Amino acid sequence: MTLKELIDKTARRLQRARLHYGHGTDNARDEATWLVIRGLGLPFETRLDRRMNPQAVEELIQKRISDRIPTAYLLGEAWLDGVPFIVDRRVIVPRSHLAEVLHETFWFPATPRKILDVCTGCGCLAILAARAFPRARVVGTDISTEALAVARANIKKHRLSRRVRAMRADLFAGSGYDLILANPPYVPSRMMRKLPPEYRWEPGLALAGGADGLDLVRRILARAPGYLSSGGILVCEVGDGKRAVERAYPRAAFIWPRPEVFIASRDALVATARRGAAPRRPSRRARASR
Repeated sequence: MTLKELIDKTARRLQRARLHYGHGTDNARDEATWLVIRGLGLPFETRLDRRMNPQAVEELIQKRISDRIPTAYLLGEAWLDGVPFIVDRRVIVPRSHLAEVLHETFWFPATPRKILDVCTGCGCLAILAARAFPRARVVGTDISTEALAVARANIKKHRLSRRVRAMRADLFAGSGYDLILANPPYVPSRMMRKLPPEYRWEPGLALAGGADGLDLVRRILARAPGYLSSGGILVCEVGDGKRAVERAYPRAAFIWPRPEVFIASRDALVATARRGAAPRRPSRRARASR
């Protein structure tokens, strides 16, 4: 069987299984290509007419289908912005929109020299920031010691130990950052209960964002000004939480380069903190009970 035939057959099997995609791919064909090629230990540019033994990846395919394990965990690797990262169940699979924003330097008032990545997880954004800004020093923080072990492995893998450091902290550490990146847990409680089985393999600590998904976002917005330099900015991802952010901070001067990502200058954060967040709206159940 050729590599192409094996990928085609696998794609059909994945499609029939009605799997969920969202951990590096968004369709059965791309998932099958990744699973088969990397499961065989081959580079992506391998010729598709190369002969292969289908049994070499059968166990991986079966686990993807029967157990709904994300391919990234099966392979021990994930790719973000074309860069490979070590992953396992100690961290969520990298899929941040912040990777794209890092290429759009016009959003930044100046070239950052000191960068903080809060909720760093596997360290992917800290590493991508270091690659985007070669003169910057980067700190990645996380409350999970298990996640930090993975982050340090990735920092070593990409030979960035001199410029990137992973440390345990409840969001913030140090001061005077020109750029703070934040991809915190932001899945609302009601959505946590509805997540597809693939997401059950990820650490809930890295996903759950409280009732409206903004528990950690509120903490980040309140504390970030004290850790930013005078011209520093915060770039924060909130997934589908844009409306929740705008309801909670109706007068905030945030810029949205993506529907999932907002940017706030230190001055905007200070002004937002002075005004305070809007009170949370009671849930429908709470309103009905009055």
